[in-house]
Amino acid sequence: MRTITSMYLSPKGSIRFLCFILCIIIFDACTNSSESNAKIEHITNFSSKYVATRNIDVWLPPDYSSKQKYSVLYMHDGQMLFDSTATWNKQAWMLGKTMNQLIDEQKIKECIVVAIWNITELRTIEYFPNKAYLTLSDSVKEGLSKERLKETPKSDLYLKFITQELKPYIDETYSTYSDAEHTFIAGSSMGGLISMYAICEYPEIFGGAACLSTHWPGTYNSNIEIPTAFRDYFESHVPFAEKHKIYFDYGTETLDALYKPYQQMIDTVMLRKGYPSELWMTKEFIGHAHDERSWAKRLHIPLEFLLLK
Repeated sequence: MRTITSMYLSPKGSIRFLCFILCIIIFDACTNSSESNAKIEHITNFSSKYVATRNIDVWLPPDYSSKQKYSVLYMHDGQMLFDSTATWNKQAWMLGKTMNQLIDEQKIKECIVVAIWNITELRTIEYFPNKAYLTLSDSVKEGLSKERLKETPKSDLYLKFITQELKPYIDETYSTYSDAEHTFIAGSSMGGLISMYAICEYPEIFGGAACLSTHWPGTYNSNIEIPTAFRDYFESHVPFAEKHKIYFDYGTETLDALYKPYQQMIDTVMLRKGYPSELWMTKEFIGHAHDERSWAKRLHIPLEFLLLK
């Protein structure tokens, strides 16, 4: 037998109770309004003459309007950015949540995010900076081919895809600022490498890059040859310290435990090039690992650095 319990409220008590419920509803609506107004447009099988077809997600800020112009942030590993229930490791950057919060708090300019999905078997091939690779010895190249690189890197083609095909599409389809001052690129691990490569190869297109947990070793083991090749390439190609913003960071756990001495090599280059603090930031995060959960915890820092309102 099902028991039904009734509760009597006096008229005055009923009014107070209803007011309490109404306050909860209003508070919930206010705290979630921006998130509900933001949206993600999914582009399936975006074709290219340079790289394999892939999916693209376009995150539009709350109350997006064609009457307003927006900055654009391009990010790699797009399928790992928003929804942890849909990723292979059940982790995500929680990018939408962080963007909404920073926009609500007026800490960053309103921005469109273009999330470029990776293709698992091509990820290293597309993200490994080719011009640095070409300077490696044959023995190092052979070692990479056995572990990660099954063919010569296609990072130059991947960047052509972004700059010559994807960006023109985004600028034509959405209401964007198309200049470098309002165009940024970001990623982690190998995505950090290709973001560094992008701002060096296309400084006229990208005004800033965020490179989280940049995979300077290029492999899973400590070595000096590959990081030195990256350092030498970076030193000869990094934009002049005038207006481009560059962000680096690393954790101290799991794969990130390898990164500190290599990042210090890059930091030395930044110092020699005269990058001031308003254009360059490198941060160490004690206890952070090489995973999306860690990147999500600190994502607000590079976003505020690049997109400062």
